Amino acid sequence: MRPELSRWTASMRRWVDTQAASASDGPPDRIDWTRALPFALLHAGCLGVIATGVSPVALAVAAALYVLRMFALTGFYHRYFSHRTFRTSRAMQLVFAILGASCAQRGPLWWAAHHRHHHRHADDDQDLHSPARHGFWWSHMGWFLTPRAFATDLARVPDLRRYRELRWLDRFDAAVPIALALLCYALGAALERLAPGLGTSGPQMLVWGFFISTVALFHATVTINSLAHRYGKRRYDTADDSRNNAWLALLTFGEGWHNNHHFYPGSARQGFRAREIDLTWYGLRLLAAAGLIWDLKPVPAWVLARAKE
Repeated sequence: MRPELSRWTASMRRWVDTQAASASDGPPDRIDWTRALPFALLHAGCLGVIATGVSPVALAVAAALYVLRMFALTGFYHRYFSHRTFRTSRAMQLVFAILGASCAQRGPLWWAAHHRHHHRHADDDQDLHSPARHGFWWSHMGWFLTPRAFATDLARVPDLRRYRELRWLDRFDAAVPIALALLCYALGAALERLAPGLGTSGPQMLVWGFFISTVALFHATVTINSLAHRYGKRRYDTADDSRNNAWLALLTFGEGWHNNHHFYPGSARQGFRAREIDLTWYGLRLLAAAGLIWDLKPVPAWVLARAKE
């Protein structure tokens, strides 16, 4: 088999199995367009709204899935898996790993490994998504589609790789998003049959509940890469370009307090002050009150004392 054809087939196999073997992945920092095709189709699926239209129930489901999955990303993929800022049971860990995987932003091990690397190399030559080094569009999504970025470096997550269920989610990272898409379609089809007055359908719920909600979730999440290292205020003198941005904090449930986070990533709270809205922190407090998570790490007094404002 010719090398180019071999790379194409390996890329297609990795749509469903990220560990599918390949003799060569091509240039590590160039977009693998074959493997990126599902990402492009995810965006193209949003155009289905032209045919399906919209209904209040479809909008409500899309919004609910955005909220639930943004919390799973920020509270668990980020603050739990990447930074270990609280503790939970193995069962709750799996529940939120599945919810996080439904965002189509790859598996929990991949997410945590790349984010830990980012904190070690923020805005230096090894940071794959620094806007200062690579520009807006590459920081926003180009890096996400390269062979170097597709890989999960398990050496960065020794505390997580021992869980076989997390390794499975990482290897077959398309499984949960596909299941969510099918569930959205089934919900819409059931409502069309049982409650036709709601004005929805399987295709409409698929477009709004899965495609539009997932694409909005992706682009909101990656603004922290592309915008929160350029626009906002710097309360702390960090070695990187991280900034606090209140608008991004609202969009991403608290992640926009990014300069706070880069100065002290060990806290479960990123809005360090009462006026800094951090919806993920409020959600984590509710889970802690219910006994589902515990040992939330606070912001130390010395961190607050170092603030410039």
